Amino acid sequence: MLGTAILVFHQQLQASIASGRTDPRIITLVLSSLNHLDPFRAMNSGLFGFEWITGILKSGYPEHDRYLLAGKVVQLMGNEVDTQTLKRFSLDWVPPLLDFLSLSEKFHAKGHPPDMGFTALQILLCHLVIGDFGPTLLPILTSTLPHNHPLQSRRLALNIFHRFTPKWFSQQMKNVSNEDRGNLLRAVGDPFQSPDLPLQYGKPEGTADCKPMMSAITLVELASSDLWRKHLSRSNFNSFEEVVSTEEGRKGALGCMLNEVTQTWSEFLRTPDKIIAAIERLEELRCLNTAGVVILWAWTTGVMTTADHDAWKRIESVTLKFYHTHGIGRLEALKSHIIDTNEAIEGDHLEFLLQGIDYKGSPRRPAIAKRAEERYLIGLHVSRVCRLRRLYHLFGCDPATWKEMVAVGQGVDGETGVSSGRSVTIPVLPTD
Repeated sequence: MLGTAILVFHQQLQASIASGRTDPRIITLVLSSLNHLDPFRAMNSGLFGFEWITGILKSGYPEHDRYLLAGKVVQLMGNEVDTQTLKRFSLDWVPPLLDFLSLSEKFHAKGHPPDMGFTALQILLCHLVIGDFGPTLLPILTSTLPHNHPLQSRRLALNIFHRFTPKWFSQQMKNVSNEDRGNLLRAVGDPFQSPDLPLQYGKPEGTADCKPMMSAITLVELASSDLWRKHLSRSNFNSFEEVVSTEEGRKGALGCMLNEVTQTWSEFLRTPDKIIAAIERLEELRCLNTAGVVILWAWTTGVMTTADHDAWKRIESVTLKFYHTHGIGRLEALKSHIIDTNEAIEGDHLEFLLQGIDYKGSPRRPAIAKRAEERYLIGLHVSRVCRLRRLYHLFGCDPATWKEMVAVGQGVDGETGVSSGRSVTIPVLPTD
């Protein structure tokens, strides 16, 4: 009965909005009364809410009334933002939210209180995996990211910036002006710097929380893109540079990068071209710790298979040049991550390697999955040996001379020369 009553109400409300003859104050009162009915939960869908927003924004009411009425609907929907009611994806649900946010930004600029803009951003975050709305979303994020925005929604906007990663590389983004792309990255700034992200001992606290870290990872990926790379600045990576100056920070970053490639953007730094482009841009920005993490990514994740000699030749070349230019002492971190058997990272790594395995339709799925995991786990261990041999070979070392070379490199400031004799073969994985 309640569902039928809500359906009839929905039809009448839509008709009243479309006619434009009903006093908006009456509609506001009616919408306020719905707080006690939970209409979206009763219908197990947020469809009506999105349709109401669409109808209101397309109506003939004055712009200010459209803003207030649509905001009242967003307020109602905010009661369900953490439930599955609003998390059922529909391509039609994103445009009305973006239209409302665009309108709300206009009224914030006129001194109106932010009202339901924050809630609209929360709802939007649930739906960004579908559709390509980059040109519309970009100015909204550019506006809502700054610290002094009345919504104080920087961390939420950063999460949206990260979740939208695949779409920043879409064809549509080529139609966005260089000025607008630059404005977005200036608004993103340093992802770790936020009014609601406390500092501890002068450093950003909470790096275990992948949210600011994931936004920084998105920036690293943008460094590989001709569309975005020139708009990045050193200030985008200030805190990330500090975070990944430690072993713990590098492990956290690599874990987030694996999460990115398995959960958000399967093309994340997946080719030698992208990896090399990112390293070169980060070097230009003097973000050497961040560039070093990209090299760790190339050597530790299996992006290139051991047999892909052409790809490895290119990665080896940029690796040799990087450490030759910026210090051999940095090499110890690379070796450490190649032989790292951290259980959490290894689990993410296995998920990454198993992405292309299609066994879900098989009635023997558990057995096939177990065998695939066992096979890839063995392959992961073997590949560590191969990559370590490749690294020693690249720098003309064996385990003993490696220690000496790195120790000398760690004690020298400035540029350090290095042999590339490729003369030594290492048959086993060292335990030192």
